[in-house]
Amino acid sequence: MAIPPAGRRPTPGAIATAAIRHQVVLEDHDLSATAAFAIAVRRVTDGERYRSHLWWIPLPAGRPRPLTTGPVRDSWPRISPDGRRVLFLRARPDARQPTAAVMVMELTGGEPWPVARPPHGAGAPCWAPDGSRIAYAAPVDPPRFLVGAGTGTDGRRTPTARRITRIDWRLDGVGHLDRRDHLFVVVARPGARPRQLTRGDFDVREPSFSADGSSVLISADRGRDSAQHPRPTIWRVPVTGGEPAELLALAGPAGRPACSPDGRWIVAVGIDEVDPLDDALPGLFVGPAGGGRPPEPLAPALDRPVGVFADTDLAGWTGDARPGPFWCGPDTVVTLVTDRGRTVPWGFPVDPASGRPAGAPRPLLAGDHLVWSLSVRDEAVGVISATGDRAPELFVVPPAGAPQPRPAPRTRIGSAWQRHLPAVTVTELAAPGPGGPVPAFVVSPRQSGGGPLPLVVDVHGGPVGAWGPTPPLEAFLLCGRGYRVVLPNIRGSASYGREWTAALLGGRWGDVDAADVHAVVDHCLALGLGVADRLGVMGLSYGGFLTQWLVATSGRFRAAVAENGVANQVSAFANSDCGPLYNRSARLGDSLSAEGVATLWRQSPLAHVRTLTTPLLMLQAEADLRCPPQDNEQLFIALRLLGRTVEYVLYPEESHVYMAIGRPDRRIDRMTRVLEWFDRHLGEARGAE
Repeated sequence: MAIPPAGRRPTPGAIATAAIRHQVVLEDHDLSATAAFAIAVRRVTDGERYRSHLWWIPLPAGRPRPLTTGPVRDSWPRISPDGRRVLFLRARPDARQPTAAVMVMELTGGEPWPVARPPHGAGAPCWAPDGSRIAYAAPVDPPRFLVGAGTGTDGRRTPTARRITRIDWRLDGVGHLDRRDHLFVVVARPGARPRQLTRGDFDVREPSFSADGSSVLISADRGRDSAQHPRPTIWRVPVTGGEPAELLALAGPAGRPACSPDGRWIVAVGIDEVDPLDDALPGLFVGPAGGGRPPEPLAPALDRPVGVFADTDLAGWTGDARPGPFWCGPDTVVTLVTDRGRTVPWGFPVDPASGRPAGAPRPLLAGDHLVWSLSVRDEAVGVISATGDRAPELFVVPPAGAPQPRPAPRTRIGSAWQRHLPAVTVTELAAPGPGGPVPAFVVSPRQSGGGPLPLVVDVHGGPVGAWGPTPPLEAFLLCGRGYRVVLPNIRGSASYGREWTAALLGGRWGDVDAADVHAVVDHCLALGLGVADRLGVMGLSYGGFLTQWLVATSGRFRAAVAENGVANQVSAFANSDCGPLYNRSARLGDSLSAEGVATLWRQSPLAHVRTLTTPLLMLQAEADLRCPPQDNEQLFIALRLLGRTVEYVLYPEESHVYMAIGRPDRRIDRMTRVLEWFDRHLGEARGAE
C-alpha cells in the first residue's frame, strides 16, 4: 500500500501495516578478497515471521541476485579467502526454539551443507586464513543452573528447577543463560567432526584466527568476579588444543580482537579504566601478538566512541552490527566511529614496526551516514549504511584518499520499499540549553510547507545512545499523520564527547536531561515549528523513563507514549537483567543502603505519580528482561487508582526492542496504537496530505 494522494488520508492501521509488512533490511555483508563482489543479508517479512537470505552483489556494478531461498533466517555471511565459498548461520524461523547451524555454500553452485549443527545453536563463525578450518562459538553442556527434568503438560521435557548462584543468569532477548559458550574448530569439509577447544566457567566471544592460522583469538572473562565486575581480556587458543594464553588486557573490558596480516600485532576495542563509568569511550588498543608489552591506544585524544552508538530501526536490529576493527594492510586499522549522530568508518594509521600510532585517525566517509555493517579489504571498504532519510544500502569506498561525501550506492534492494512510507525532510538544529547547545534532528512531512505542526518529541534509549540523521520508522509514520517529530540528543547522549555524556552521571536522571528536552521544545516553538498546546512526547527504555518523568513533572505535554520504561528505580535495580552493573557504571544509585534507595526514588517517575495528569499510553514487552513489566505495572496501577487517563498494553513473548524485531502483527498493533493515541489526545493533525 502506497501513501494515498492528496485528499485521501490513510488510517493509522493502514499506514502502519503498509510500512511494516513491506519493510526490507540489509543486515550484514562481506566483501570478497579482491572486492570483486559482496554477499549481503536481506531480511523480508513473511506472514508473522521474518525470512532472510544471502544475496550476491557484483562489484563495481551489476544486478544483485539471491543465493539462498526458503523459510530460513540466513545471517553472518563470511566469504572464504579464495572467494569460492561462503559460510553463514542458518536458523528456522518456525522452530519452537530456533537454533543456528553453521553452513557452507559453494559459490560456483550447489546447495549449502552443514559444517556443524550444535544442539543449542552456534554463533560468530570465521574462516582460517587458508580456508581450511572454521572456528565458531556454541553453548555447551552441562548446564550451569538446571536441576533435574520432567515432562510438562505439553509433553516437552523441562527442568525441575533452576538453582541460581550468580547474578548473570539471564539476558534480555535470550532468556536464561543456562550454558556457557565455548570455542570449536572444524575442518571445512562435509562430515568433519568439530573439536571443542575451551572448557570452564567462562564464555567465549568474538573468535578470529591468527595470521598463520595456528591459533584462534577470543575475548573471555576468566576472572572469579566476572558476574559482578566483568572484565573480558584477549586470549590465544591453539587450534591443536591446550590452555588459552592471555595476550592483551586492559584495566577495563577488551573485545573484538583482530591480528595484523604479518602476525605481529593485535588490535582490540576496549576501555583502559578500572570499573569504567557510563561515559567512558571505547577506543582502539594495539599490543604485540606474543605479549610482553602493555597495549597502547591508537587515538587517546579522539573523544568519540568506537562502535555503533546511533539509533535507527531502519537498520532492522535483528542482525548483529559489524563495526570492526579490521586491518587494511599492515599499516592501517579501520573501524566504525560515531560522531555527532553519524557512524562511519575511520582509518587509524599504525607503524608496522612499533605497533604505535603513525598519525591522526580520519573518517573515510563524509556526510549523513549511519553505518551498521563494515567489511574491509586492501582494495576497498564496504559498508551497509543508511543515508539521510534512506534505509540501508551497500556502499564501497577506497581506504585511502579524501573522505567521500556522496558515494553512489551499489544496491537498490534495501530501500525501494520506502515508496510505502510518507516522504519526510530531516533538518538539524542546535537549541540553546542550560549546559550548552542541544543538538536535535527535526523530521517534517515533506509537503508541510514549513509552518507550525503538532510536535512530538521522541527520546532515544540508552541513555548512552544517539539519534542520527536517519529517523526511526515511527517518525516517518507520525509525519504521515501530519505531525512534526523532533529527535533530541540531550546530555547523556553518545558521540558528542565524554563531557556531554558524563553530565548525566551521578543520579541526575530527570535533571539535566529533562531541562534539555524543554530547551529543545522551547526552541522549536520559537522557530514556529510546533504548536504550544499540541505537544506530545514518547520514548522507549530510557526514553520511556524520561517520557514518564516529563509528564509527571510538567503539564506542557497533552499526550505521551512510554514504552518499556523505568517507573521505579528502586525495584528496577534488581529486576533488570543488568541493573546492579548498570547502576554502578551510571552512578545511578543502589538498593543497598537508605541513602542509595533515596537517590533511586528521587529519580523515579512513580514518586511523582500524583502530579501526572497527561494521558499516558504504556506499551510493554511481556518478556522484557531489561525493563520488565513488574516495574511499569506499579505506575499503571497507581494511575488507575488515581483515576487518570492511562492504558497499558502487553505484548506476549516479546523482548526489549520488539518495536524493531518483534512479530510483525505486534509491531503493527504497537504503531497503530501510537498513531491513534496522538490523534485522540492532540487532535487529529492536518496538513500532511
